[in-house]
Amino acid sequence: MTTYADGTDTLTRDALTVLQPGFTGTTAPDWLLRRLGEGLASVGLFGRNITSPDQLSALTVQLRAERDDVLVAIDEEGGDVTRLEVGTGSSFPGNHALGAVDDVELTRQVAHELGRRLAACGVNLNWAPSADVNSNPANPVIGVRSFGADTHLVARHTAAYVTGLQSAGVAACTKHFPGHGDTAVDSHHALPRIDAEPEVLQERELAPFRAAIAAGTRAVMSAHILVPALDPNRPATLSARILTELLRGDLGYDGLIVTDGMEMRAIAGTYGIERGSVLAIAAGADAICVGGGLADDATVRGLRDALVTAVRSGELPEERLFEAAERVRALARWTASTARSGTSGRETTGSDIGLLAARRALTVTGAADFTPLTAPPYVAAFTPVANIAVGDETPWGVAAELLRLLPGTETGTFAGDEAGKAALAVAGERRIVAVVRDEHRHPWMTRALDTLLARRPDTIVVEMGVPGAAPRGALHLATYGAARVCGRAAAEVIAGA
Repeated sequence: MTTYADGTDTLTRDALTVLQPGFTGTTAPDWLLRRLGEGLASVGLFGRNITSPDQLSALTVQLRAERDDVLVAIDEEGGDVTRLEVGTGSSFPGNHALGAVDDVELTRQVAHELGRRLAACGVNLNWAPSADVNSNPANPVIGVRSFGADTHLVARHTAAYVTGLQSAGVAACTKHFPGHGDTAVDSHHALPRIDAEPEVLQERELAPFRAAIAAGTRAVMSAHILVPALDPNRPATLSARILTELLRGDLGYDGLIVTDGMEMRAIAGTYGIERGSVLAIAAGADAICVGGGLADDATVRGLRDALVTAVRSGELPEERLFEAAERVRALARWTASTARSGTSGRETTGSDIGLLAARRALTVTGAADFTPLTAPPYVAAFTPVANIAVGDETPWGVAAELLRLLPGTETGTFAGDEAGKAALAVAGERRIVAVVRDEHRHPWMTRALDTLLARRPDTIVVEMGVPGAAPRGALHLATYGAARVCGRAAAEVIAGA
């Protein structure tokens, strides 16, 4: 592509302003700092960029030395999707656990404490919460990231989360508009489709977004999904009908619209990221999220030049790009003023709020006849392939917490048709704790439990995904998520701690 941008003109600055790129490493590379000086206004952080709170704080200080109002964004949902604690597991249960408790004040407190920790490290935009109604039990990418399958429950907890997070001075980015819950396809891999009728969409998918808008969410993230009832031709991220007519017009939203990651196959594999980014801005998006996979200066240059070229060719109205850039700058001003006013320090909910929430979320079946373990068990983790949003870097399960409570606990990971037999062979005579994740979505996992329970009916079962299958085992624990605190809450019951 011919490069029209020279790094100094207003058009080029606006093109850079609407980008939210990522990078590799734990310090900002020179190219990123240079782009901040040229107009880039946002940076996205991922688990690869974070090793500790002190390191993260140093990184955000480095970014703000180049641009003091930079938006530093992160995908920190708590629960299964954590970047702050990618190496250890989250100190907070995720949305599904909070929905299981159904205490909106608890949700607000958890979101505030998570936001307080982000703000303390210099992060001021969180790509959360998920407002998706997980109405499809086969959904491979939302699941425990959703507050639940009930629209009204999801709406009230979405609003509470937005309120709590933003009371800590961190902008919420409610996602994935117009709702990713009724899909059986992961948009990281392909383009999902929702064939619900308009009335269903209005009553089910859109209600949590209305609640988020009423709560003052500063940003909304679009979904890479095709919803023919709303637009038969373009996925939501690229649809003026969905972003401009529905979100802006019908729902009255005037904040920042951010795209989901443009390198996800739903867009990259159909339109390409450069063409897709031009179409997204033209449709009404204000910020282009990219960098989960493509995280280099060449990507930023390519997107910048694609936007500049589209304006100069007349395909993208210059006023639309300017409007998008202005919304980015407006959010940057809000976060900067919020930080100066000390909003993030107004309230302290306590560092144990995540564990308390995880304990309250726990559903225990069979406790009346259960005697807590005193001898170390064997933990058999039946592990599905992790979805990309969660990633496979973050540890999960109950083994680490049981080892702390019952020294000598051993563990192994199993998958596939022979998983149950393999676990039995390794466990020997030790009591077995079987840990599953979304058993109802994985027939091999069901067969593994069948095998275990036929031979060892005293097996304890811990479900750390959506508890869609009937409880079974000598003791059944549903944690509603696989965060570290969820594992601790389950381990405390098993060991009688």
